[in-house]
Amino acid sequence: MDETRSRRGASLEVLRAEAHDELQTVILARARDGEDPWDFMSELPTVDELVVWMLRADRIRDDGDRLPTPSRDYRLLRQIALDHPALTTTVWSMLGRESE
Repeated sequence: MDETRSRRGASLEVLRAEAHDELQTVILARARDGEDPWDFMSELPTVDELVVWMLRADRIRDDGDRLPTPSRDYRLLRQIALDHPALTTTVWSMLGRESE
């Protein structure tokens, strides 16, 4: 089964666990490279932000890998919030940062 299909039907808990594992891998790699976690932790997305980016990437891939226009991206992210109500606050805060 391909990764996109498995993610589409996955629960939010599974998506968060996957995102958490990804973040831990990034943290470990950067720490092993000698970076101080205090210097880079604030640069990393939260687990929920990473889940939103993963879901967004899946939808872009489903659309033939065409990057969305700003208005389409807004609708895409809004749909993620509608599909996953627990991510609504994260989606809206991400949209707010993009518009700054």
